[in-house]
Amino acid sequence: MALNTSNKKKTLTLLAVAAVVALAGHYAWKQWQASHTDDGLASGNGRIEATEIDVATKLGGRVDEIFVTEGAFVRAGDPLARMQITTLEAQRLEAVAVKDRAMHAVASARAQVTLRQSDHVAAQALVAQREAELDAAKRRLARSETLAKEGASSVQELDDDRARVRSAQAAVTATQAQAEAAKAAIEAARSDVTGQTSSVAAAAATVQRIDSELNDTTLVAPRDGRVQFRLAQPGEVLGAGGKLLNLVDLSDVFMSFFLPETVAGRVAIGSDVRIVLDAAPQLVIPAKVSFVSSTAQFTPKTVETASERQKLMFRVKAQIDPQLLKKHLAQVKTGLPGQAWVLAQPDAQWPEHLQVKLPE
Repeated sequence: MALNTSNKKKTLTLLAVAAVVALAGHYAWKQWQASHTDDGLASGNGRIEATEIDVATKLGGRVDEIFVTEGAFVRAGDPLARMQITTLEAQRLEAVAVKDRAMHAVASARAQVTLRQSDHVAAQALVAQREAELDAAKRRLARSETLAKEGASSVQELDDDRARVRSAQAAVTATQAQAEAAKAAIEAARSDVTGQTSSVAAAAATVQRIDSELNDTTLVAPRDGRVQFRLAQPGEVLGAGGKLLNLVDLSDVFMSFFLPETVAGRVAIGSDVRIVLDAAPQLVIPAKVSFVSSTAQFTPKTVETASERQKLMFRVKAQIDPQLLKKHLAQVKTGLPGQAWVLAQPDAQWPEHLQVKLPE
């Protein structure tokens, strides 16, 4: 009987201690909650995001070499990978040969222009000669006609002089036609020069295009960032636009979160934001509102709302200062969950636990 009484007393004592501990814990939780009750503030859950860039091939081909590994930091203009260039080099040699042939054709066409100009000059000289012969024949015919009228010349001589005039006239017409043909040949030769010059320009453009494609076979970083994924390996054959690498621009980091319309309407572009990450609750990261959705949308499943009656939310984007990111580049990681806070009242102030606290 005495043993049962002792056990009951121990049990009652343990229950009393447990009750005291529970009350103390409840009181402490209430005190912490009271100290963290932030009037005039609103918050939303989100994840750290950054602008992602896919580095892809402009032309299809085989991957020759990749110079970077996953997680590597790269600067804008750094070479990242190289494609095989054997085919393009052969195409370039062919294009250069076509260009050289076109340049020789231009030289030949210009020589033809000079030759045709010489022919034209010779034809004009011949025309002048034939015109002089025609003039002499006409003068001789005039004298013969005068002598024939006076009976001092025979009819045969008159007929011969008339035949000479007609022959000289025909010779002038023929040489004039030759001169016109030589002139037309000059224009044709000049047109050939123009055509061959155009061929040279086209061949040079082909060489330039192939040179550009050869430059594009070396893939470079479009901006500063970190290599997130290698999507291909050396030796793989990719089509045009095939992705090799995925980069994250760590100078463009933000968090998207959602606010109800009662708060989103009072949040302006450029408003201050405080971000607290689950992985580092002791840090408070400053940011600025860079985007507020103009239309409401259904609450995403990953967003917790203060009231189940609140069915529509507005998306807000908080941008972290790029200069701040550069100072802590090695510590920037995407995908980390956290909470973003904004001032929901004009006269609201940041409480102590939301004052900016950055890693040293």
